[in-house]
Amino acid sequence: MKPLAAVGLVLAAFAALALAGYRLLPAWYAESVPAVVARQVYPLEHEATIRETAARHGVDPALVAAVIYQESSFRETVVSESGAIGLMQVTPATAEDIARRTGGVRFETRDLEDPEINIRYGTDQLRHLLERYEGDEAAALAAYHAGPGSVDGWLRAAGSDELELADIAFADTRAYVERVGRLRTIYRRAWGDALDTRS
Repeated sequence: MKPLAAVGLVLAAFAALALAGYRLLPAWYAESVPAVVARQVYPLEHEATIRETAARHGVDPALVAAVIYQESSFRETVVSESGAIGLMQVTPATAEDIARRTGGVRFETRDLEDPEINIRYGTDQLRHLLERYEGDEAAALAAYHAGPGSVDGWLRAAGSDELELADIAFADTRAYVERVGRLRTIYRRAWGDALDTRS
C-alpha cells in the first residue's frame, strides 16, 4: 500500500469514528485526532463572537466552542424538550436571570434565537458558574447541565469544595462533563488560531 493511501485510510478511520461516535469520545481520541480531521468533523462558526465574548468574560474560548458543539452542534435554531434554545441551549428562565444579573435590557425569548445574544448569555452563565464554584470547571459544567442545586447537593454529600466525576450522581451529567472537556481539547488543537483571543 502506498504511503499516501495509508494516510488516507487512517484519516478516514478517524473521521468515521468521529462521525459515528463523537458523543463517546474515548479518552485517547481528544489527544490523537489529527487537526485536519477535527476541522471537518467538529465545525466552528461564529468564531469572532465566541472569541470576543469569551475574552470579555474571562472564559476559555475553546471551552465555549466545546459547550456549543455539545449542546447544539452549532445548530442555531435547535430547541430542546426542556425549552432550551439555540447554540448554547439557554432556557428563557436562565436568560431572564442573566438579564437581571447583568443589568441588561428587557429580555424576550426570541432574543435567544440570535446567535450573538445566545453566545453572550451562555458564556455569561458559564462565567457565573465558574465564579460560584471558585474556578472548579467540573462543577461549573455539571451545573450548566444539571443545575446548581444538583451540584450543591453533590458537593455536600461528598463533603468537599471540589467536584470529582465520581461525585456526580447523574450518569448523563458525568458523561457531559467528560465530553465537554475532551471537546475543548479538540477545539484548542484544531481551531486554536481562530479562537486565539489575541488575534
